[in-house]
Amino acid sequence: MLCYCILKIPLCPLSDSFLNKPHRANYLAPSSKMNLGLLFVSVLLSFVSARTTINHDQVQPFEQIKPATDSEKSAIKYKPQLHISDGCHPYPAVQSNGSISGGLKWSGKANGDCKEPGLGSQVYSRSAWFKGKWAIMYAWYFPKGPQFVLRFDTGHRHFWSYAILWTDDPNHDNSTILGVSMSGSRGYVKESSPKAKYIVKGTTVKLDSYASFWMGVQALQLTKKLGETQDLITWEQLTDEACDALTEFDFESDPSRAMVVMPLGDDNFTPILKDSYPF
Repeated sequence: MLCYCILKIPLCPLSDSFLNKPHRANYLAPSSKMNLGLLFVSVLLSFVSARTTINHDQVQPFEQIKPATDSEKSAIKYKPQLHISDGCHPYPAVQSNGSISGGLKWSGKANGDCKEPGLGSQVYSRSAWFKGKWAIMYAWYFPKGPQFVLRFDTGHRHFWSYAILWTDDPNHDNSTILGVSMSGSRGYVKESSPKAKYIVKGTTVKLDSYASFWMGVQALQLTKKLGETQDLITWEQLTDEACDALTEFDFESDPSRAMVVMPLGDDNFTPILKDSYPF
């Protein structure tokens, strides 16, 4: 017989012989049997639906697939380079079956245990029209990151950084960069016309992930330094399991830690575009 253990209490399905047998103190009427069955199913479903977290270095990234739509082609064309000055390197946050990174407890060095993603790194993207501009959001997940809140509370398990490339058209053949916004040390850094020294061949913006000395938070800034690119997976290319996991997992976030929030979900994507609009 297959049994399930919920909260250390073993639960096993009751046999028909038990349910149909008269019992003096605990005889189950048909309605009682039905209620018990519904209760068991409800508990079991809630147990099964709980998100599975795995070690941060065991999450298998999605492979970058050949783009098929204008949106996907533009996302790859404008994929930024990311240079790491401080803190962790980006890791995949979720894998195809919905298993999600458990992150790293904030302790030790800022880049402790998160400098080399052995299975490969990942960058996520989501695109949409916003106020007549084509916005491409790129998001990187870090297992931990600095974000000063209280004197003795200077870091957090899980961290997200993101940048928005603003272009004039989703068609990759007929578009140009109009501006760039990024998660900064105090809100958003907005550049309506980024200088050429920050862009490679007119398409690849160079970003630096650093720890702000004054604000005590990990942030992005434009840089002249060359960085690395990661395999890109768009929001639409994610499996349903991965998309649901990213949307539902709270990454231990709260209002005081805005950069712990996963930015690509429906609840956050459009508000971030609104707040970071550089024009």
